[in-house]
Amino acid sequence: MTLEQAQTVVRTVVAEAPAPVSVFVADGSGELVAAATMDGAAPDTRLNAQRKAYTAARSDAVSTKALAEKLGSKPPAELASFDPFFTFFLGGVAAFEGDSRVGAVGVSGLPGADDDALARRALAEAGLEAR
Repeated sequence: MTLEQAQTVVRTVVAEAPAPVSVFVADGSGELVAAATMDGAAPDTRLNAQRKAYTAARSDAVSTKALAEKLGSKPPAELASFDPFFTFFLGGVAAFEGDSRVGAVGVSGLPGADDDALARRALAEAGLEAR
């Protein structure tokens, strides 16, 4: 994910969010490329957005929603072996260019389905495919 794409994601999320949110855009390793916290967003939204992007960038699933669905039937021992920074809240979405995962975005502060939809719209605006 380029810096320009990441900044487009951040600008789109901030412009389209119906209430204060935090947005975290990560590279393919889950590390920071760009981020913002809107005035009035709850402090915990920062870490939640970071964890959502990290999870979507690093997991075998392509979104935090897909990962939660995939793991729903796994035994507790298998679940305990996952990266402790992973999260299963909706709003983390992987970004693709062709077949390559180039990063991810995490949005936090709205109901989960709304975080997810906003992340997907922002990736599309940056010319990236959300899966």
